[in-house]
Amino acid sequence: MTVGFFHIHRPIAGAVLGLGALGLVAAMAGVGGPALAAGAEPDARPTEPVSAPTNVWAISRGGQLYDNWAAVLELDPPERTHPAYPAIGKQTGAATWRCKECHGWDYKGVDGAYGRGAHFTGIKGVRGVQDVDPERIVAILRDRTHRYTESMIPPSAARKLALFLSLGQIDMDRYVDRATKQAHGNPLHGAQFFQTICANCHGFDGKEIDFSDEDVPEFVGTVATENPWEALHKIRFGQPGFPMVSLNVLHVQTQADILAYAQILPVE
Repeated sequence: MTVGFFHIHRPIAGAVLGLGALGLVAAMAGVGGPALAAGAEPDARPTEPVSAPTNVWAISRGGQLYDNWAAVLELDPPERTHPAYPAIGKQTGAATWRCKECHGWDYKGVDGAYGRGAHFTGIKGVRGVQDVDPERIVAILRDRTHRYTESMIPPSAARKLALFLSLGQIDMDRYVDRATKQAHGNPLHGAQFFQTICANCHGFDGKEIDFSDEDVPEFVGTVATENPWEALHKIRFGQPGFPMVSLNVLHVQTQADILAYAQILPVE
């Protein structure tokens, strides 16, 4: 199946890669890479597959758009409350235009973590569109309920968001215990990834970046403990508007292991 310039391939071992990316991986590993053409310069730079976008990149971008499309696209979100946002909801203005605000970090809406509390809306999740044709999902984004115009989310971005919704979702109940909020993961395994990747920005103890303020600090450990679904989503796809690494190329269980490690980091 092809959507725009993306060729859709099913996940293998928790990652989604275009065939071009697989060739690149092979070349980097020194196995099966293309031989240097006769007369070619040793430092010649290939144009393919280096320039070919892969599904794992597109889906990661789509996951960020689900989180906060305006921040990803560097646009000002609408100031008015979304017309479809229910009166029972407690949010107003720009926040109501974020996909996650109604459908939740666990993608289950009223049937998930947003089934109660400050983000309750009574709206169902997006699990029902998993494996649905991305073009059909784009049409849903544009319908009279969702109202995402092309000036808000351009066609290329809408396709990435649709790819995430179709191919990038996971059942978070498999990786986070809903009652205790504990990750189903191995923190010792997760530590190896956090300490060599995440710690470069977040610090070895996860306290290098404060998402809130000094009075009420919020670190990686805070988010991982209080809202593990948000933390896992951001581990997988990154933070909109910031150069945070997406770890979506890793197996989902490894991502859950990183979350398990983050849950033992300081919360204040």
